[in-house]
Amino acid sequence: MSGLVLKLGPHERVLINGAVIENGDKRSRLSVMTPNAHILRLKDAIHPGEATTPVRRVCYMAQLVLSGDVAPEEMRLPVLRAIEQLSQVLTDPDSRTQLALASKFIMGADFYPALKALRSLLPREERLLAAGRG
Repeated sequence: MSGLVLKLGPHERVLINGAVIENGDKRSRLSVMTPNAHILRLKDAIHPGEATTPVRRVCYMAQLVLSGDVAPEEMRLPVLRAIEQLSQVLTDPDSRTQLALASKFIMGADFYPALKALRSLLPREERLLAAGRG
């Protein structure tokens, strides 16, 4: 069995190919067997007004594909350019690894794992921004 496995908490919502699905009272696992299905955990969704930092903006761009608002082929080049800009600033090995992974997934039009790799950079970005303020 292959495909994406989603582990959902009680009453957690997820957007799958434009349909909002809410889990029941207990934790559950869903196996998504359709390749390239557009999936977005609503608890992880970034709202437009929250896309205020470079990493958050790139995450939001990838999220637009997963929500079905933008076609993958329309967003591929802008996301790759944004990842390239991030790589000019986030130069540590772990960030480089996550950015390379995100690029690889975007090239394959696999936006869910790309978003996951990009989201892993959010805590690092927050620390860098906090250090710049203090």
